[in-house]
Amino acid sequence: MRLSINYQTCPLCQSTQGREFYHDDRRNYFRCQTCHLSFVPSSQFLSASAEQAEYDLHQNSPADQRYRKFLSRLFTPLAARLPSGSCGLDFGSGPGPTLSVMFEEIGHVVAIYDIFYAKDESVFEQQYDFITATEVVEHLHHPREELERLWICLKPGGTLAVMTKLARDREAFARWHYKDDLSHVCFFSQPTFHWLAAHWQATLTFVNQDVVFLVKSFVGQC
Repeated sequence: MRLSINYQTCPLCQSTQGREFYHDDRRNYFRCQTCHLSFVPSSQFLSASAEQAEYDLHQNSPADQRYRKFLSRLFTPLAARLPSGSCGLDFGSGPGPTLSVMFEEIGHVVAIYDIFYAKDESVFEQQYDFITATEVVEHLHHPREELERLWICLKPGGTLAVMTKLARDREAFARWHYKDDLSHVCFFSQPTFHWLAAHWQATLTFVNQDVVFLVKSFVGQC
């Protein structure tokens, strides 16, 4: 399905300079010229029921050692920087919360939130030393609003830890399996995270190829 329009408003920075970047026989993809987010127009999102049906297929659980190893790419470097007894939020915990269990096993206290499986809005009334979002930001329909809500909940000096695969140039994007998951609707790049860091006056660290830490400043906030 093709759209007749060539520009879309970016759902992250709100720039109107989202130009068509790539398309296939199922979806159109735009890339913002300001923050370099790549995104699918909302008219091509899955319905809520179809999206949840995709997640219901996931078989992740704390007993799955392979899943724990996957999460350790974020867990290990984040755990190394946390003071004992830190308070965290696992945003997008999914049908089988595991990362929260891993942090609790080493003495931290972790709340969970998931729009389908743990929709407890009261978690956003608290403040946290760390917030994790593993394989979730690519699913966000309203990334600006949802990420700002998380940032407000983060204490000064706290870390927002994100795991997501990073988009590259158009040639690589065309071959990229990550875009083929129809529940993935926005794709962050290194420049996107640099934009976010500047917007929030945050300290940015690329921990590895798909894990990013944003640390909240003690003074100043956009």
